[in-house]
Amino acid sequence: MSYFSKVLIANRGEIARRIIRTCHRLGIQTVAVYSEADAQAPFVSEASEAVCIGPAQAKKSYLDVEKVIQAAKQTRAEAIHPGYGFLSENPQFAERCEAEGIVFIGPSADVIKRMGSKLEARSEMQKAGVPVVPGSAGQIGSVEEAAALAEELGYPLMLKASAGGGGIGMQLVRDQEELEKAFHSTVQKAESFFNDGAVFLEKWVADPRHIEVQVAADRFGNVVHLYERECSIQRRNQKVIEESPSPFLDESLRQQLLEAAVRGVKEMGYTNAGTMEFIFDGDKNFYFLEMNTRLQVEHPVTEEITGVDLVEWQLKIAAGHELPLRQEEIKKAGHSIECRLYAEDPKTFFPSPGTINQLQLPEEEVRLDFGVIEGSVVSPFYDPMIGKIIVHGTERLEAIKKMEQALAEIEVQGLKTNLPLLESIMRNDQFKSGDYTTQFLEKTEILS
Repeated sequence: MSYFSKVLIANRGEIARRIIRTCHRLGIQTVAVYSEADAQAPFVSEASEAVCIGPAQAKKSYLDVEKVIQAAKQTRAEAIHPGYGFLSENPQFAERCEAEGIVFIGPSADVIKRMGSKLEARSEMQKAGVPVVPGSAGQIGSVEEAAALAEELGYPLMLKASAGGGGIGMQLVRDQEELEKAFHSTVQKAESFFNDGAVFLEKWVADPRHIEVQVAADRFGNVVHLYERECSIQRRNQKVIEESPSPFLDESLRQQLLEAAVRGVKEMGYTNAGTMEFIFDGDKNFYFLEMNTRLQVEHPVTEEITGVDLVEWQLKIAAGHELPLRQEEIKKAGHSIECRLYAEDPKTFFPSPGTINQLQLPEEEVRLDFGVIEGSVVSPFYDPMIGKIIVHGTERLEAIKKMEQALAEIEVQGLKTNLPLLESIMRNDQFKSGDYTTQFLEKTEILS
């Protein structure tokens, strides 16, 4: 089967290493682009060739579209894999790739743009019969309009930036006074971060579960799901631990969720791998939250339960091939858990950059997707994730036990990490029961 002869990876760290592994297994040459701060990073030497594209600041290197495109042309790369973060959900970057005759390994620029707007995404999901959180039908133009709509919907509400993401541009408002205070600042933040000041209101879903569905679609109209991931263990709206399957879902509810995700993907004419994100309320009603038009950080748990290499699937789809498997051929087996190891204070969650003087990792019954090795520098310029620890068991409690063992064997010296937090969660009875929500860390005060 023909893929590409050379792929440029427009990313860094563990995801760059992850993509390189699959490409090299398939006989595809790789090009790493790197900033001056990452000159000694493992992914640079592991790629077939590497190009320095600028200084440490991301906007002058990894986020510079023209520098990345120039590196691809210089090295004659046929395709670009964007990984996650940086340019992965930038429609202008996807358009530039197409204009230069370079294959963007992801969906079309049009789909990225539509799904990048939470308002447009809500509208498309409603057309497909996918439940969305009750809220405004379109952009809210003034604080007066927001106040009138809020009276109809009822407080508490979430004021959201349409182009927001990663917890940025979201504000909980409990009454009109809070709404009036938050409105202009949220619009300004949205304009500053996303160059789009559009905001809207949604009903506040208290204590939700955050569950997402991995999907894949080819250019021939075939769409499949690869089951769900439970992502409710979060700090500051950022995921810390993910698992699959979700301990919250029974088979009937699981099927409803998976079918809704596939309907939504078909409605938008999506291609390549992507993730449909949902929230569940306490009565087990689910609502579409957003779509991530890229590979997710937590994709390994899906790979572990299905045996599928999602990066290989991305490459196949982008090269014009049909999906490798039909829906009935995709089976899930066992239970997988992923922990994200961050260079951060485990109590304050503040980043803790520095040099990793010593790194000891487990060697058995564990998958390690790490961006660093002993001696690596965790830079203050980028996300402080050191790596991901992934385990698989025949059932959930076995997977938890394997993760406890894996975490106990990890030693990192030279900087602070959230390892104590991860270990505490694995030992926690509420986590073991599977009965937890996105408020788990706040409510259990696990490290206080």
